[in-house]
Amino acid sequence: MKKLLVCFLILFSFNSAYLPQFDDTAYAQQKPTPPYAKWSKIALDKTKEKYPNAEVVDYLYVGRQNGNRTSTEKFKLWLKENQKEFGVYVDIEFIKETEQVVNVTYTETAR
Repeated sequence: MKKLLVCFLILFSFNSAYLPQFDDTAYAQQKPTPPYAKWSKIALDKTKEKYPNAEVVDYLYVGRQNGNRTSTEKFKLWLKENQKEFGVYVDIEFIKETEQVVNVTYTETAR
């Protein structure tokens, strides 16, 4: 019995030096916040104001359209209200220099 115990101790102490080491900090790191995150929150909040009885099922960042003085962030949200599901394109136009929102437009779509 003692020989078996000694064998296990030797085996585990010898092999632990050769086991792969994992760095726990790699799991704690997160992806950087995307530059459109602020506009995503505004798009979600404004859509919930316009459609208070609808649940936001999903959303997609479509992209940015740059102008001379203003830019427009574009999103597509998928909503569910009662038994109806529908899409809403949300465009947030803002002044580039101050990031002040100028206009928010909504375009409903079936797909």
